[in-house]
Amino acid sequence: MSELHFTNLLIVVAAGFSVPLLLGMAPRVRLPAVVLEIVAGIIIGPAGLGWVEIDAPIQVLALIGLAFLLFLAGLEVEFDMLRGRVLRLAGGGFLVSFALAVIAGIALKAAGFVSQPLFAAIILSATSLGIIIPLLKDAGESGSQFGQLVIAAGSIADFGAVILLSIFFSREGAGTASQLLLLGSFLLLAVVAGLVVTGAEHVRPVRETVGRLANTTAQIRVRGAFLLMIAFAALAQGLGLEVILGAFAAGAILKLADRDEEMLHPEFRTKLEAVGYGVFIPVFFVTSGLRFDLHALVSSTSTLARVPVFLFALLLVRGLPALLYRAELGSRRTLVAGLLQATSLPFIVAATMIGLDLGLVTEANAAAFIAAGLLSVLVFPLLALTLLDRGSDASPAAASTSAPAPVT
Repeated sequence: MSELHFTNLLIVVAAGFSVPLLLGMAPRVRLPAVVLEIVAGIIIGPAGLGWVEIDAPIQVLALIGLAFLLFLAGLEVEFDMLRGRVLRLAGGGFLVSFALAVIAGIALKAAGFVSQPLFAAIILSATSLGIIIPLLKDAGESGSQFGQLVIAAGSIADFGAVILLSIFFSREGAGTASQLLLLGSFLLLAVVAGLVVTGAEHVRPVRETVGRLANTTAQIRVRGAFLLMIAFAALAQGLGLEVILGAFAAGAILKLADRDEEMLHPEFRTKLEAVGYGVFIPVFFVTSGLRFDLHALVSSTSTLARVPVFLFALLLVRGLPALLYRAELGSRRTLVAGLLQATSLPFIVAATMIGLDLGLVTEANAAAFIAAGLLSVLVFPLLALTLLDRGSDASPAAASTSAPAPVT
């Protein structure tokens, strides 16, 4: 066995540490750390200064970081919001969104921009819950009818995009029918696992033991969550599905099984986020920057020109369906919802990584898609916040007369 070296990992971890620290020193700079983490990876990687090469320690931690990112995204799914009119509007919005994505994929192929229109359509269908939920919470909107709709729509989009990617594109190369059978088997096992986890929570000796060990050095809830994530990632991989599906499903199962977390163990979610965002996820994003083929992106004008095209396609596919909410939210908040829904990066990074492995996307197109995702995270939330701030400046009388009916 060859000796493992940690020099490359040290530089990656140092970059992951430095980015939020520098952002914290400049609070007026409203940039998501994830953008600068990828940029830092580009700078220190082969496309930049050439300080770092991707070796085994980086590969392993980056893969766990990807799994943790999707696991926490699964935890973000607000199942309590997915009901009634919210579910109908959000679900209808995703159906419209995916129809637009397919049309956009076909148009992009006809223009010679992509070779796999369905793969491009799936890339364009997701929303970055991990970015928009903290933004809505900071703006005090996560519990409003507007926030509920945006979060519900983002939850369905993320879940739908992961499912579609697993059905139509897998490393095993199985047909769609076989993939549907495997997916059905996976979902059945997920339901069984959810019932087991939920049932265990109600067995008094187990509940008391877990409660006693939760805040000791055992950190048994965190260990259990990590076990669930790795188990489902391994299960998905074993069935020929994508690891991201297993990790996402594990987070969703934990969300459903652990509905009392705020009352009985409010620190549990904080601990998981500390492990994910504090250790593994920054390695994934910096490593994504290391893999980013900047030379392929800037090698030709036609490749660079694809970035605004992909960005516009993202805005069209995810933003336009927000018009379905206009009767409920009014014009200004509908526009804000469209901008937030069009904010996407983590899924784009994960999907293009899979696409490169399967030969579904070129290095240049992968770089252009990621660059479009970076711009969406930079531009769309900033515009959305600006519109929200202007809306909050309206007089109370005007706000009360123009307020839409509550979503139930």
